[in-house]
Amino acid sequence: MAELPIPDLPPARCSGRFTISTLLGMEEGGRGPYTPTEGSSCDSVQPTHLSSSTLCTRTFGYNTVDVVPAYEHYADSKGVGDPRKGRPSLADLHSILKPDPGRLRTPVSDLQQSNGLPEAGPEAGLEEAEGEPGRDSVPEPVRFGWVKGVMIRCMLNIWGVILYLRLPWITAQAGIALTWLIILMSVTVTTITGLSISAISTNGKVKSGGTYFLISRSLGPELGGSIGLIFAFANAVAVAMHTVGFAETVRDLLQEHNSLIVDPTNDIRIIGVITVTVLLGISLAGMEWEAKAQILFFLVILVSFINYLVGTVIPATAEKQAKGFFSYRADIFAQNFVPNWRGPEGSFFGLFSIFFPSATGILAGANISGDLKDPAVAIPKGTLMAIFWTTMSYLVLSATIGACVVRDASGSLNDSVAVGSLGCEGLACSFGWNFTACTQQQSCRYGLSNYYQSMSMVSGFGPLITAGIFGATLSSALACLVSAPKVFQCLCKDQLYPLIGFFGKGYGRNSEPIRGYMLTYVIAVGFILIAELNAIAPIISNFFLCSYALINFSCFHASITNSPGWRPSFRYYSKWAALFGAAVSVVIMFLLTWWAALIAFGIVIFLLGYVLYKKPDVNWGSSMQASSYNMALNYSVGLSEVDEHIKNYRPQCLVLTGPPNFRPALVDFVGTFTKNLSLMLCGNVLIGPQKQKMPESRLMADGHTKWLMKRKIKAFYTDVVAEDLRSGVQMLIQAAGLGKMRPNILVLGYKRNWRTASPQSLEDYVGILHDAFDFKYGVCLMRMKEGLNVSRVLQAHVNPTFEAAEHPENGTGSRAAPGTGRLDPLAPAVDPTTLASEQQASTIFQNKQGKKTIDIYWLFDDGGLTLLIPYLLGRKKRWGKCKIRVFVGGQINRMDEERKAIVSLLSKFRLGFHEVHILPDINQKPRPEHIKRFDDLIAPFRLNDGFKDEATVNEMRQGCPWKISDEEVDKNRAKSLRQVRLNEILLDYSRDAALIAITPPIGRKGRCPSSLYMAWLETLSQDLRPPIILTRGNQENVLTFYCQ
Repeated sequence: MAELPIPDLPPARCSGRFTISTLLGMEEGGRGPYTPTEGSSCDSVQPTHLSSSTLCTRTFGYNTVDVVPAYEHYADSKGVGDPRKGRPSLADLHSILKPDPGRLRTPVSDLQQSNGLPEAGPEAGLEEAEGEPGRDSVPEPVRFGWVKGVMIRCMLNIWGVILYLRLPWITAQAGIALTWLIILMSVTVTTITGLSISAISTNGKVKSGGTYFLISRSLGPELGGSIGLIFAFANAVAVAMHTVGFAETVRDLLQEHNSLIVDPTNDIRIIGVITVTVLLGISLAGMEWEAKAQILFFLVILVSFINYLVGTVIPATAEKQAKGFFSYRADIFAQNFVPNWRGPEGSFFGLFSIFFPSATGILAGANISGDLKDPAVAIPKGTLMAIFWTTMSYLVLSATIGACVVRDASGSLNDSVAVGSLGCEGLACSFGWNFTACTQQQSCRYGLSNYYQSMSMVSGFGPLITAGIFGATLSSALACLVSAPKVFQCLCKDQLYPLIGFFGKGYGRNSEPIRGYMLTYVIAVGFILIAELNAIAPIISNFFLCSYALINFSCFHASITNSPGWRPSFRYYSKWAALFGAAVSVVIMFLLTWWAALIAFGIVIFLLGYVLYKKPDVNWGSSMQASSYNMALNYSVGLSEVDEHIKNYRPQCLVLTGPPNFRPALVDFVGTFTKNLSLMLCGNVLIGPQKQKMPESRLMADGHTKWLMKRKIKAFYTDVVAEDLRSGVQMLIQAAGLGKMRPNILVLGYKRNWRTASPQSLEDYVGILHDAFDFKYGVCLMRMKEGLNVSRVLQAHVNPTFEAAEHPENGTGSRAAPGTGRLDPLAPAVDPTTLASEQQASTIFQNKQGKKTIDIYWLFDDGGLTLLIPYLLGRKKRWGKCKIRVFVGGQINRMDEERKAIVSLLSKFRLGFHEVHILPDINQKPRPEHIKRFDDLIAPFRLNDGFKDEATVNEMRQGCPWKISDEEVDKNRAKSLRQVRLNEILLDYSRDAALIAITPPIGRKGRCPSSLYMAWLETLSQDLRPPIILTRGNQENVLTFYCQ
């Protein structure tokens, strides 16, 4: 176990208990750092003494390194396994402690301060004062509660001109009953969205960024980023929309009094620019001033609403009766209760599309989440209360005005008649008014169906309704003017898109996005100057509906993934209701304006594609990650229930790469034919004591995975710590994979230094091949003329038994002690970030091969693996133009028959291999000089026993099993000469091939020494320029020509 230093801490006494200090004192044979001294105690009866012992104050009285749960230990958590400030690591608790006065002193002091506990002494207080010089000088930012920060803000944003100018007209068209249905349908969508917002905002600490923050942290940066950008833009344009609504009202008042400034259009521009400039000044003055302005607007709207309700009970004057107002009448209510459709917009969904925007605005509170005291409480409570009260106001207004005002009125005092007069038609006749003429001619100027200012006419004091319109438009404009920069600032800080980081800077104690305010102001002024927003308005509504749909989908998706991290404290939501809300929001988008919905979706998809392409380096623990895990888990478990079939065979490779960046050619070769097809697992064996290698394993694993991702290799990386290479590979062979996704092929590089390496490493290498066959693996060896290991070029550490000390002529090497193959213990470990960002080595498998050949020497029937791997390689674009040739052994007098048989077999396999060559001279005697070279190759490994009996040979070979006896040389003479002859054939036929795939011989376990087997492989593959793939299946079929 690792020895870890412990801090030089103030002594403490915890009487009556065994402590770590007691045990340490006994282990060290002396006085440990926690040995009790006089004058120190942590008894519960003396709480004032807690400040004298850091250990005791961090626990509940026990003198221990362990600490009690605290908020600081979980604050700002990101990835699993991140070291948390204040909590000792597992090694601190589990490993042997060794006194080290210089280590961990500062963290312990920080821990004590972060827990809000008394100082350990004057030194600690001095350190704190030095570390935080301006602690008291920083003013607290302004924070709002749920009423001021969310409810009032949302109510102001929901209320708008539609409340005053369109709701009476909608009541006349649809009738009170269907108007209530329209209101309740709209509110259903917003309520479901409000519940979803409440669930998401209570699932963890919410920071600034509002809607963008909620969606991006739930669904991930792809959808969150696209919605954040268009939502911020929509709010900026909405500022212009509401400002123009205010400017038009002012312009109409000026027109009534013949006081136009220039002309109707330019007046809107002038008034709009002046208004938005004033609103910008209020926003720049700070959130506190903006909140005060919102309260003022809120009071104005309330007064105007009360003024309207008072007006409904005041007896109607003759002027008002001429305009259709008769106070509360049951028969008026009955007539207006049913619909009376008129005009091109006279349909249920037509009116629904007009009213629905007035129900939006529920995100105004969430958009300033960073300025709330407790967003998790304020957002649910304030949003839902705002929805409730605004819904009540809409229902009350439609019911009251529908019970007071008739649909048609002339406005002329001359239309009064006696009750019961002949020729008088309509409900007004019973009240002494004859509106028959204008009703029949459809020329009535007043009444609910014709006069948009009905609320102003009904109210006790008309100008207060105008003030209410001003308050509704300006408050909505101000809310959007604040929301857009806040959302955009959070988006800028996340750096998902280029060229926008400039606007993310915050100023002042509230980190106000001044630059964002100016950008929003410029956009708003630009659209105000257009002065024609009828075309852009539907797009804005669709952008808001996009946000609603994604918020609801975020809630549904987070719930359906069953992630343990989804634990919202707000429980009153339903995942199915959220899904329904998302679907309805999309439907409403197309009901409002289908072309605007298509534009909104197009922009979202474009921005989504950009983020997917760029793959920003962020990790927010989104539900998409949880969904990916769920899908992978379900499919993996489901795959275990499926019986294997030859037709579905896939070469799943365990690649012994060591560190993958050391053998890029091996990684590229396997990655080429397994990409999007099958499993690739890069295995690394860390040799040495576990306590030394485990930290290296944890440190490097992430870096190797990132290196593979940067190289666009779809593979996993895994490592094991073992005492030697062979035992480590055995662990990998047995434990790698999951369920049916387990490797079935072992891929490794050819050991080029086998003649100079230690005999034990040679024995281990060949033993690995035997182990693979024992576990029913296929084996694939790769040899390249220039070698595979590029660790010398990378100047990094290498696995000592994996070609660590190759022969100098191989052109490879490592930072190892000369002749030992062992690492320098003082060599620093490679940082994972450096590893992932290092320059990528180029290999032959990354280049286009052109019109070369892939030569397959299918010498022995291994089940077809020798054919399958080159076939899969040839399907890739870089190898697609290569012609594949198949060579098989045969007899000279039966060449045509054997060729036809192989061609027929290959055609049944449907591999597309048409060029077949028979090698009749495979058993000819090789040239003498090549035979001599083979004999010289094995000479250093011969036992030279003189054909003694087996017992004597075994005794002579004790301790050196790689030695070759004379009898083994003689028995395997024919097999040895065949390898020499095959090398001659390869040099004749395949010297210029792009790749050679050949079936290697198998050395019988216990009968073929490792040195003899390596001599066969060396002889077979030497002097060849192309990469050579020695592939041997496990003698089970991997190809079939049957369809079942």
